[in-house]
Amino acid sequence: MDKIAAFKALHVPGDPLMLFNIWDAGSAKAVAGAGAKAIATGSYGVAEAQGFKDGETFSIDDALRNLERIVSVTDLPVTLDFESGYGANPADVETSVRRALATGAAGINMEDRMPGEAALLPVDEAAERVGAAAASGLFVNARTDVYRGIKPEDYGSHLIEAVLERAEAYARSGASGLFVPFLGDHPTIAAICAGSPLPVNILWGPGRGTRDELAACGVARISYGHGPWAAAMEWLAGQARAVLAGEVVPYAAG
Repeated sequence: MDKIAAFKALHVPGDPLMLFNIWDAGSAKAVAGAGAKAIATGSYGVAEAQGFKDGETFSIDDALRNLERIVSVTDLPVTLDFESGYGANPADVETSVRRALATGAAGINMEDRMPGEAALLPVDEAAERVGAAAASGLFVNARTDVYRGIKPEDYGSHLIEAVLERAEAYARSGASGLFVPFLGDHPTIAAICAGSPLPVNILWGPGRGTRDELAACGVARISYGHGPWAAAMEWLAGQARAVLAGEVVPYAAG
């Protein structure tokens, strides 16, 4: 089984794939060594680790060089957070995604809004871009930001319907998965999982429940986004502060 097929097979509703997102070859080796079944980058951490901001300011050439180094240190399937697809139009998206395939990616994440834009693309336009990416044969995890910036008290059936409309459109276009970040309400997650034609990916965060609780909602994939990078940087800064304040060995010996 090739890596794309192997990666796809890991997406089982009710038995979610855990992806502890990495940002470079070193962090990939650490997570692979911990027993991961697949490796996933997070665009925020990847960009910030190199001194850039999220939103495709980290060029596609740089992103693919980083991917090349990651795939060189692991035999696991690697999925690349590909932001908005690195393309102004579907043809450009397809060209960019085929470059990711050639570099060794087994899958990508792709957003349904353009870099720096808050508004979502119209469903048909977003679906066309997803279709262009899916033409590569990669596992395309189509991300929808319907819940981005929405407070839990403002949740309602209209948002579930909006997500499922996009899920149907993206599935018809050839997507392999649906990523719905910023969502922690379990009844809403369960409703989306029940209605989606695609396996559903949830972004974990504090208060969003255990793996078993999310599995019971029908989730097929749980990822951690930029959280691991942010936690690593917080630890590093804390250790540096301690050293600079006069502590000689503040960290635990390995």
